[in-house]
Amino acid sequence: MKRIHSVQVSGRELIVFLPQSYLTSDQHYPVAYVQDDGDLFSSCYNYLDHLVATGQLKEIILVGISSHERNHEYTPWPAESLAPGMPTFDGRGREYVYELADVIKPAIDSQYRTLPEAAHTAIMGGSFGGLISLFAGYWRPEVFGRLGLLSTSFWYEGVMSFLREQPAPSSAQRIYMSVGDCEGIYKTNIQKNMVASTKEVYALWLEKGFPEQQQRFSLTEGGTHDLLFMAQQFPQALQWLFGKVEKSSNGQHEEEAMVPYSRITSGFEIPNTYHHSMRAKRSGREYRISISVPPDPPPADGYPVLYVLDGNAVFGSMAEAMRLQGRKPHGIEPQVIVGIGYDADVPMVTDARFYDYTEKADASELPERRDHSAWPKTGGIEEFIAFIEEDLKPAVERFCSIDQKRQGLFGHSLGGYFALYVLFTRPEAFQTYIAGSPSIWWKRHSLLQKWPAVEQRLQKGELHAALLIAIGEEEKVDMVADAEELYTRMLPYQGDHFHVSFRKMEREGHISVLHPMISEIMRFIG
Repeated sequence: MKRIHSVQVSGRELIVFLPQSYLTSDQHYPVAYVQDDGDLFSSCYNYLDHLVATGQLKEIILVGISSHERNHEYTPWPAESLAPGMPTFDGRGREYVYELADVIKPAIDSQYRTLPEAAHTAIMGGSFGGLISLFAGYWRPEVFGRLGLLSTSFWYEGVMSFLREQPAPSSAQRIYMSVGDCEGIYKTNIQKNMVASTKEVYALWLEKGFPEQQQRFSLTEGGTHDLLFMAQQFPQALQWLFGKVEKSSNGQHEEEAMVPYSRITSGFEIPNTYHHSMRAKRSGREYRISISVPPDPPPADGYPVLYVLDGNAVFGSMAEAMRLQGRKPHGIEPQVIVGIGYDADVPMVTDARFYDYTEKADASELPERRDHSAWPKTGGIEEFIAFIEEDLKPAVERFCSIDQKRQGLFGHSLGGYFALYVLFTRPEAFQTYIAGSPSIWWKRHSLLQKWPAVEQRLQKGELHAALLIAIGEEEKVDMVADAEELYTRMLPYQGDHFHVSFRKMEREGHISVLHPMISEIMRFIG
């Protein structure tokens, strides 16, 4: 029996791709219905088999559905053409969706061993295919419980208004959305709103109460609006919608548990340390969050907490230092350590941190780099602050008891610049700030342009915080001078409400200073 079938149903040709075990078992399988003849999976059969064989994907029946005229069948209502000479859109999407739900799906369920319930049935597509999959979820949620919306044409006339007015999709559904950050950038018509509209939909549904754990949003740098990019997202969408598999203790494959936090179980494990992948609601950017929790019960007001940037590089060292120095009865008060990093194995994820930690700067506002290369993309600092305040802090506070009056922030280099930026612009966000080797030089010392407003607040006793500025003695002369100058400006305002400390580490450079700095941080926060 072949694994790839061509089936005629209701005058349409369907491409059916069966799992490997279908030929030798009698089990039943979930099904994903895929628009545009299944183009999203027809070029990656071997890769999907590989994911299944390695336990990274459940076995799924894939059904590719042909379209008689996608501009008409994949649109929810009529609309004018995008440009003179181009076809209009007839908006026959509802008829098409009901044909899928009431004719095509029953035919597949009758011919193949499927799991017919909505919880095991996905509808997926890219561009207009994603759009009609979205409306299938709205119109027939009792049939389609999994939605794969890849580079969806949310720009289509009236769609955003519809989504703003309607409730979120059924909370029983599971939704994967993806878009590339280059989609629509060369368009001058309404299609230029591809990325902005997708971000808005993700945030809108969360605001309307759609469960965060039921929705996944992937924003990919450099992604463009074409089949190549969408097909790359397709396996990830399947993994999210149906889950991976892993071997249980008895050697059998079982569905991976979908839990918000999981203990690290491979490689070296720091006790009482947890790991979580978290996506920012506003920006869609993904972060690796690591949390170290003291072994003892929290105080009545909750644990103090220190949020640490560049988690890939320093979280492990910070967590171990706290575990060692926070021992009773003579250690410092134990604190929760939260590392904010990225899904990468390198210690410094350069492009990501340049964007997250900085104000937007033109090349003319920055010095030439040593290797004469272009500066990475910048300007995401406000989105990153919003992620910490709106997404991360509430999630950490749900995970363990936190004293909101005892929160600290540590960043090094550009992370030190970020810590100072937060102190200067919204000092109430944290009570303790540690700026290690801060890049005060960024954007022609733009941080110092904010100093007059900060100084006014210090003069009025309105700024309540503790700040440690630390730097290596052997760092660049200008960086050391900048740090010393800022400390000198702040020192006159030392008092009951504001405390500033400065530490220059002997014989330490820009990177080697990190570990000596950790001991200084432990003393400062303890």
